[in-house]
Amino acid sequence: MAIDDILSIQLYSLRFLNDREKELDAVQAAGIKLVEAVQGHLDDAAGFKAKLDARGLQAPSCHVSMEALESRLDWIVEGARTVGFTHLYMPAVPNEQRVQDAAGWQRTGAALAVAADKLGKEGLSLGYHNHDWELKALDDGRIPLEVLFEAAPDLGWQADVAWLARGGADPLNWLDRYKDRLTAIHVKDIAPAGQNLDEDGWCDVGSGTMNWSRLWGQCLQYPVALMVLEHDKPKDGARFAKASADFLRTL
Repeated sequence: MAIDDILSIQLYSLRFLNDREKELDAVQAAGIKLVEAVQGHLDDAAGFKAKLDARGLQAPSCHVSMEALESRLDWIVEGARTVGFTHLYMPAVPNEQRVQDAAGWQRTGAALAVAADKLGKEGLSLGYHNHDWELKALDDGRIPLEVLFEAAPDLGWQADVAWLARGGADPLNWLDRYKDRLTAIHVKDIAPAGQNLDEDGWCDVGSGTMNWSRLWGQCLQYPVALMVLEHDKPKDGARFAKASADFLRTL
């Protein structure tokens, strides 16, 4: 599979450019052809699609909030049809819902299961994007991500391998365990200890402690549709996009 067919970038990583046109220009300059949108792009879905088309870009995936999934599902579907999304991901459980009991995570999983079923009938897939807090043991000793997936049998997974590593896990063990749920992987890197503190310890892919020279090929053994570059707090999003894409093209 050619890298251009699978490599995307989460536009959240370019938000500090403070201009939607500049974000997409940076993607184009990095030679990336796919982007992952955020919910705000749905506020003007037609305008966003026009900006993508003008640059020869496509957006096969988008992050959408729990609130929108529960109260504005028709709006999400309409936006997905306008832009061309096929994969939707809930990026994070809201702070107030990050309870430390299994029942809370079961409720969240059940709500996502309902949304996944409704979106599936519209030809759209729904997945969950992890951080590290889903790996912290609950009051009954279980792991939140396990509880979430148990409650939502048809929910997909956008695995963020760097967040799994930050949570103290072996990412490949988790990918193998839930490989049937995988539809996308977030490709990000962790700076060496004590470095890039102003970027929350993240760095350009290929310059950090995650062995992407090995991980890239291993991740592609799973049934993923998208490998999505992400940096949670880059000082220079355009630099991150180009440097990371250039590195991955050497693999």
